[in-house]
Amino acid sequence: MAAAILEQLSEALIKGQAPAVKDLTQKAIDSGLSAEMILNDGLVAGMSVIGERFKRNEVYIPEVLIAARAMNAGMALVKPLLKAAGIKARGVVCCATVKGDLHDIGKNLVCMMLEGAGYEVIDLGVNCEPEKFVKAVQEHKADAIGLSALLTTTMTNMKATIDAFKEAGLRSKVKIIVGGAPLTQNFSDEIGADGYAPDAASAVDLLKKLLAK
Repeated sequence: MAAAILEQLSEALIKGQAPAVKDLTQKAIDSGLSAEMILNDGLVAGMSVIGERFKRNEVYIPEVLIAARAMNAGMALVKPLLKAAGIKARGVVCCATVKGDLHDIGKNLVCMMLEGAGYEVIDLGVNCEPEKFVKAVQEHKADAIGLSALLTTTMTNMKATIDAFKEAGLRSKVKIIVGGAPLTQNFSDEIGADGYAPDAASAVDLLKKLLAK
């Protein structure tokens, strides 16, 4: 019974059926399943499938956004239960598009994918000053930050952000990953980031590896 509900929940999420995800999440709760089980074996399991398909170009940004919306319908019911049970997220990640850059589709996808993988995400928006990143990490005790840029002219602000963490004495305490259309692994290495991800699903995989160390 439990396995069947969670499988249905996962399938509904993959198909982006938000009302069905909400109903099945409630059904799972009413059946006495733990919030952690519903999260990991239902919602996260479904979002992981979407992430893998996205990496293989089997689904595209619209499908990911629809699946993420469906996931949020379930998360709205599960989050309060997780909090009440004292279950912590896998880690806390602050994400933003760097100073001077107003593009947010890539950043939003990464935020959704990370939430779908069980992380607590602090979305700092766009045009984010280095100092705002530092303050957010201190305030939320974040384990990692994700920097996004779509313009070659704003890529340099990624290094400025990393330098701000060095100046604040926090560089060794936080993992920093970067992404965006004009970026490369070489650029990531040059500015001293911990890693580069070419897409949102890869960003989740990268963070899992970095935070497991």
